[in-house]
Amino acid sequence: MAIIYCEQRKMFYLESKDVTYAFYINKIGFPEHLYYGKRVGHDALNYAYSGGATSHRAYIPEVNISYNDLPAEAPFYGNGDFREPMVQIMDGKGDRLIQLVYESHEILPVKPALPGMPSLRGGETLKLTLKDMTRELRVILYYTVYEDASAIVRHTEIVNSGTESVDLLRAYSFCLDLPRNDYELITLHGAWARECEMERVPMHHGVMAVDSKRGSSSATNNPFMAVVSPHTDEFHGEAYGCNLVWSGSYVLKAEAGIGGASRILGGINDFDFRWKLCAGETFCTPEAVLVYSSEGLNKMSQSFHDLYRGYLIPEKHVYSPRPVVINNWEGTYFDFDNERLMAIVDAVRGTGIDTFVLDDGWFGARNHAKAGLGDWVVNTEKLKGGLKTIIDYVHNAGLKFGLWFEPEMVNPDSDLYRAHPDWAIHCPGHEPMLSRTQMVLDLTRAEVRDYLVDAVSAILDTHDIDYVKWDSNRALTENFSLGLNADCQQEFHTRWTLGLYDIFERIINSHPDIFFEGCSSGGARFDAGMLYYFPQIWTSDDTDAYMRTRIQYGTSLAYPLSSLSCHVSICPNHQTGRTTPFATRAAIAHLGATGYELDTARMIAEEIAAIPAQVEAYHAMEELILCGDSYRLESTMEGNYFAEMVVAKDRSRAVLTVFRALVMANAETKRVYPVGLEENAVYRIPELEIELHGSTIMNVGLVPKFVREDFTAAVFTFEKI
Repeated sequence: MAIIYCEQRKMFYLESKDVTYAFYINKIGFPEHLYYGKRVGHDALNYAYSGGATSHRAYIPEVNISYNDLPAEAPFYGNGDFREPMVQIMDGKGDRLIQLVYESHEILPVKPALPGMPSLRGGETLKLTLKDMTRELRVILYYTVYEDASAIVRHTEIVNSGTESVDLLRAYSFCLDLPRNDYELITLHGAWARECEMERVPMHHGVMAVDSKRGSSSATNNPFMAVVSPHTDEFHGEAYGCNLVWSGSYVLKAEAGIGGASRILGGINDFDFRWKLCAGETFCTPEAVLVYSSEGLNKMSQSFHDLYRGYLIPEKHVYSPRPVVINNWEGTYFDFDNERLMAIVDAVRGTGIDTFVLDDGWFGARNHAKAGLGDWVVNTEKLKGGLKTIIDYVHNAGLKFGLWFEPEMVNPDSDLYRAHPDWAIHCPGHEPMLSRTQMVLDLTRAEVRDYLVDAVSAILDTHDIDYVKWDSNRALTENFSLGLNADCQQEFHTRWTLGLYDIFERIINSHPDIFFEGCSSGGARFDAGMLYYFPQIWTSDDTDAYMRTRIQYGTSLAYPLSSLSCHVSICPNHQTGRTTPFATRAAIAHLGATGYELDTARMIAEEIAAIPAQVEAYHAMEELILCGDSYRLESTMEGNYFAEMVVAKDRSRAVLTVFRALVMANAETKRVYPVGLEENAVYRIPELEIELHGSTIMNVGLVPKFVREDFTAAVFTFEKI
């Protein structure tokens, strides 16, 4: 049993793999957090209570206890805890005070699926019910554990058991109080074409936050945060990772308190949020994944990767070989016809590329970005004979066929908008903002969702399509729905995200044999919620090999390599103008689900000839990408080199990729120290024509030999003898 309750102490011990999470119900019925970290014994852990410094302490008179002194599982507002609360409500009288105390608990053998939103599968689960002392309101805390992952998965339900409605002003998914306040925070910030840049700063007194108010998880800040000890690196020190299974507006906060402790918490962004919870209704928050590592960031990442591969990513595709695609977007943009697409297909026959993906521009009046979005009918003037002509050509060439969609959006210059202008998000009396000359459809409305499900399904059901790239290219503005009452308008962002999930459920589940890839101008919606539906996500529109070392490094902090869609593109690169060797582009793309994005009909013969060997090399290491453990060794965010190693779970095989950005005259020798191998085993390294013990490889290291050219890569393969 992974969840143990000690009746005598009223203490809960939750055990996932090699970690313990513990709390107890104290003498006032308050669930008080005790410990989260390496596995410990089932002792009375409340012996370590310290209290810490106070200022203008407010306390319960009868027992002289202040909520502000206590580490909390579900902190609330207005009763003496001046730190960030997890739950905040307001009733019809304007009363915003709640006091939550233990009512009951239940240990479930399997966690129930969350209603209307993605969630991890399975796992023994503690259901802890807390009751407000002054009204019929209950807050139910869910804790899920896994025997094979060092993670605790949490979410919350708020139940209005009374007869009058209440307003939720804040409904976070979790709170975790930690025993020190000298931690550092690692977050993933960025923008279009430079997603997931790592930022590390000391945690200061007061509240620090990363969030999105965009209606999507965003490229600006990923819904991930790590709280680490001051000297933690990739392989040493404590790291507490937090990731939300949510694709909408969110917030993650960290607060160093005056008493020597810290608090992290978060969930749905409570900025411009209010949810009317009527009598008898329940509000469910998204899941938060909490991971602990005592062996640095890399171990934290591996725990995220194993958990998501085992319990989140669609089971049908998670470990299956991925399509090796040729996508026409950077090769043609909107300027294509049957003949130009067929030439791209002809150029890759026999190379090992197995899927052709037709990107934007195949529908409606979509000859540029200013028209046609929303009109999901084939443009037969551009594609003579319709989609069937190019689909048949692709299939006859031995390739699968993929198609691009952006269902959530609409151009004002479209038949859909002309017929239903009210379906686009706007607020009467205000001129709507445009982004990329498009607007967003109001997914809070059932009739809009029904249209999109029917329109997309009509294409998928009447054509032989193997693969879908689902894109989204702007954030939400105006934040108003004609379908919501005035007192529910602040529910808009949350309801829009739930509407999006409803569309995913109906389209993806009804087409189980189609492989769906997610995208949002690259990584603007790269989050765990999307991985529930999409086994891989387009990591960034920036396909420059140098920038991809940074982007893929940061993204791998929380997300498995198999979920990173990585393409070889043309040079000079369309995003940076940089030229990198064709072999380097492939080597970096192989550290994810690989593919190509260029006009193969215009490539030089030498590069076309190199593709078969590149695809073969990727297939040789694909099982490592799908199932193995990744180790980050060097980062171009910190220096001139990038190095990443991927090792089989049984340590029988591994691949090390080393990248050097710039040539230095008379440079120092660069030595790289592989990790993850079996010390006493002997490995053959074909590239060096040598056999060495794992201990030798890891302790003596390797010296990669680079040609005298910027942006070059060296790849080493390790095969256990």
